[in-house]
Amino acid sequence: MSSYRAVAAELLRHAPWSARAWQATAHVLVGGVVGVVTGGVVFALALATAVLAVTVVFALGTVFALYACVYAFAALQRSRFEVFLGERIPAPATHPYDGWSQRLVGEARSEALWRHLAYHIFALVVGGAGAIVVALTWAGGLLLATAPLHGWLLADDPAGPLALAGATVAGLVLVFAAPWLARGFAAVDLLAGRALLGPSSRAELALRVASLARSRADLVAAADAERRRIERDLHDGMQQRLVSLAMNLGLARASFPDAPDPLREAIARSHDDAKLALSELRDVVRGLYPAVLDNLGLDAALSGVVARSPVPARLRVDLPERPPVAIEAVAYFVVSEALANVAKHSFASRVEVTVQLTEGGDKLRVVVADDGRGGARPERGTGLRGLAQRVASVDGTLDIDSPDGGPTTIVVELPCGS
Repeated sequence: MSSYRAVAAELLRHAPWSARAWQATAHVLVGGVVGVVTGGVVFALALATAVLAVTVVFALGTVFALYACVYAFAALQRSRFEVFLGERIPAPATHPYDGWSQRLVGEARSEALWRHLAYHIFALVVGGAGAIVVALTWAGGLLLATAPLHGWLLADDPAGPLALAGATVAGLVLVFAAPWLARGFAAVDLLAGRALLGPSSRAELALRVASLARSRADLVAAADAERRRIERDLHDGMQQRLVSLAMNLGLARASFPDAPDPLREAIARSHDDAKLALSELRDVVRGLYPAVLDNLGLDAALSGVVARSPVPARLRVDLPERPPVAIEAVAYFVVSEALANVAKHSFASRVEVTVQLTEGGDKLRVVVADDGRGGARPERGTGLRGLAQRVASVDGTLDIDSPDGGPTTIVVELPCGS
């Protein structure tokens, strides 16, 4: 019994007097008119372009008119879906062009343009045919369903009761079938609209990847900005107070040579502890974000890192211009971490650091090579793993060549093109 009720409820939901029936019918009928008009205009412009191709100048005018009409008509069709079916189809991403020649070639290669053009042809043929079928079904159904009225009034020899009854039944069948036809054509139209008027799956994936890349770049930039803020706060606040404390303790240590031994020893220990704390704080500040990197650039910042390296190191930097700030920061920390690993694990006698642009100029290459015992593996410690994560945060690549027995070469390439 419940199945019969479900079938009856579904029939009533698609009954001729339901809102769904009128929405689907209006969508198909309006779509038929719009499809015939827009498809006809697009076809006429395409034909004119082909005919005028020998003139070049006039053909260019029709080509750009065709481009404009294809996109404008696609926007009109998307608004039709939203008005009648409540379906919002997003527009595909547009590509800016520098001049008319780039637009001419770029649009001809655009996947979106050809997909829109395919939909306009679909709307012209299938949409127009669907509108005719639905309109005839509704008109024929209403005409036959009301046959008992106009049959008696208009015919000189009224049809027999049986014929009128048969016409009425056929009309009611058509009236109840019309909403289903309209819904079917609307569903097919919706499938075509989603496939041809919106962004393709490949374009959506590209947009998502670009969005994730922008989000990640924003996070990296925000983290660098926060490190710079903490570095300034420590440098201008705690570090200055420690400097003042160390100076005062040094003055006290020099000013009271005749003080009791326990007091002089306490002052001396405090002075040494203050200097040690100041040195450690400077290392922390330098590790957060070196101010020299912002002020003087990567060459000066790396010069300081190499000068502090326990292993003798040679630096060569060849950069015609400064890379982006985030790339500079990653390159700085890559060299810092690599030199720290060399000092801790490699037993090397020398290190060479090279920083330069690749041949194409779109990547910054950092090479750190030592003559140590080798065997460096990211899975063996957190240093190289953290270095790999930092490089990956800006879509860079990390290559480690470190056979057992050495030598070790770390090559990092960071994108720095615009």
